[in-house]
This record gives sequence, structure tokens and C-alpha cells, in this order.
Amino acid sequence: MAETQSTPEDEPQQSAEPSGVSSAPPASNKKEKTKPLAETEKVENADSKVKEVPKREKKIFDEKTAVLAIQAWWRGTLVRRVLLHAALRAWVIQCWWRLILNRALEKRRRVALENFTREEWAAVRLQSWARMWRIRRRYCQVLNAVRIIQAYWRCHTCASRGIIKGQYRVTANQLHLELEILLGSGPCIVTECIPLPIKQ
Repeated sequence: MAETQSTPEDEPQQSAEPSGVSSAPPASNKKEKTKPLAETEKVENADSKVKEVPKREKKIFDEKTAVLAIQAWWRGTLVRRVLLHAALRAWVIQCWWRLILNRALEKRRRVALENFTREEWAAVRLQSWARMWRIRRRYCQVLNAVRIIQAYWRCHTCASRGIIKGQYRVTANQLHLELEILLGSGPCIVTECIPLPIKQ
């Protein structure tokens, strides 16, 4: 008997439970109806994003490649400019160094020519002195011999007191010469016919 009696507090709970059970299925139906719409929107948004992402990536890739190309061109221009300046400076240094080498070579040639000229002049001077000394010695020897001969001749002529007489006769093409030398030992007659060169 006690189990069958129910309190008024229990009734609303029981009544509330069936009402809650009966109202739950319609809410789940609404969620199920709205869920496919949201999913389709998400899928469409994802598709549009997927389509937009390659376009953006392509634009970014094109911009990056353009930027890289411009940077590479500018770096190449700078490198070429630096290389051109370096080549010009190297060319200037090479020209200056060639000029220095040419001047040094010309100076060495001039010094060598001056040394050769000086040595040649010294050799010629020594040769001239040697020739002069040899010729002077020979001349002195001949002069001494001539003086000895002259001394003997003068001594002989002074002792003999000779006389020289002569006469000549000129013909058309000859000269007749006759000399008479009178010495202490006896007379000496010399006759000579000299042909005259006459141009016709």
C-alpha cells in the first residue's frame, strides 16, 4: 500500500520526464536539417579557397621569380661594372708598367751604348798610342841611322873636298843629264837620259 502511494512532488517529475523525452526528437531533426547546409557551405568555401590558393601562389611565385630576376640582373650589372672597373684599372697599370719597362730598357740601352762608345774610344786611343810609340821608335831608329850616315858622309866630304859639275840638254822627248863628281880619289861621271812624258 505504501509503495503505490505517490506524492505530489513525484508527479511533476514523472510528467516532466515524458515531456522531455517527447520534445527531444524534434530538436535533433532541426540540427540534422541545418547540418548539411553548413557542411555544403564549408565545402564550397574550401573549394573556393583551394582554387584561390593556387592563383595566389602562382601570383606570389611570379612576383618572386620577377624579383629574383631583377635582383640577378642588378647583381650581374654590379659585378660587370666592378669587373669593368677592375679591367680598366688593370689596363692602366699594365700601360704604366710597360712604359716603365720601355724607359728602363731605353736607359739600359743608352748606358750600354755609352759604355761601348767609351770602351771603343779607349781601345782606339790605346791602339793609336801603341802605333804612335812603335812608329816613333822606328822613326827614332831611322833618324839615328841617318844622323850616323850624315856624320860619316860629312866627315868624308870634309876630308876629300869634292866638287860636283853638271850639264843637261833637252831634246823633243828626252832630257840628257851629265854629272861630273870630283872627289879626292878620282872623278866620277854620271850620264842619264830621262824620257819626257809629252801628251799628244
